[in-house]
Amino acid sequence: MTERKFESRFEVPDNRTAELLFGHLDENLRAIEAAFPVEIVSRGNTLLLSGEESDREAVLRVLGELLEEVGRSELRPGDVRQAIRSARRDGGFEPSEAIVLTTRGRGIRPKTPGQKAYVEGVRTHDIAFGIGPAGTGKTYLAMAMAVAALKARQVQRIILTRPAVEAGEKLGFLPGDLKDKVDPYLRPLYDALFDILGMEQVERLRERSVLEVAPLAYMRGRTLDDSFIILDEAQNTTPEQMKMFLTRMGFGSKCVVTGDVTQVDLPRGQFSGLQEASDLLSGIEGIAFVYLDDRDVVRHELVQKIILAYERQSREP
Repeated sequence: MTERKFESRFEVPDNRTAELLFGHLDENLRAIEAAFPVEIVSRGNTLLLSGEESDREAVLRVLGELLEEVGRSELRPGDVRQAIRSARRDGGFEPSEAIVLTTRGRGIRPKTPGQKAYVEGVRTHDIAFGIGPAGTGKTYLAMAMAVAALKARQVQRIILTRPAVEAGEKLGFLPGDLKDKVDPYLRPLYDALFDILGMEQVERLRERSVLEVAPLAYMRGRTLDDSFIILDEAQNTTPEQMKMFLTRMGFGSKCVVTGDVTQVDLPRGQFSGLQEASDLLSGIEGIAFVYLDDRDVVRHELVQKIILAYERQSREP
């Protein structure tokens, strides 16, 4: 039986947008053609599409997603690959509205069904756990949700924390002042914040104590009201630390815990607090557990292949 063919037109608003969408020497269009058995011909600001009917929806979705990104900022090298990968893998998945806009105007939104479930879990639960491998957007999306909540005045401050496991949390033995001691462990959190808010705004929020970034050990003895609290790299907490952290939560607060149980850096024989929490707290109303996997990786495509290779090795006898 012969596959049905389709022909469609895709309109781009103006010349500048078309230039950004098509890419240098139409490289973005050629990448879409290489991924799907379609032909794309540009006529000014109009794209003429033809190919197999079964590919129509996916191709239009890729173009629509990229057009939306171009409307806010220039496309990054991985945006086209990610849009193609998502369209081929996720079928009818509909991308969500942007959670928040970065200082450069880029909309931050979930790009996979798993990420969408994660964001919804954070939105609808007071405590949410995002568990999965590197590159699945666990921390970045949580940061975006925190910034959105702050801008909407749902919380009064954002608190970000990580266990400083490599130093055994004996930070006094490290050279420099307190900032010098803890910054190496908190740098990934700063990097995400700078990308979303910009360096100047991050510094202003810190000066006003609206934003706090601190090692997990510094959370002990506190009660945190009206706050959006993120615990990152939670696989490196001990059970005692995890219990301490979760019981810091006060009224009007939301808590997100992220981690990768395949990358535990605790001393040999030490059980992960994240693993214990997953066993103990699953099923409690008000707490969401969302598990991400290689299908939710939104970094370079090689990251997904690396994760799969290590997973295969772990399953071998």
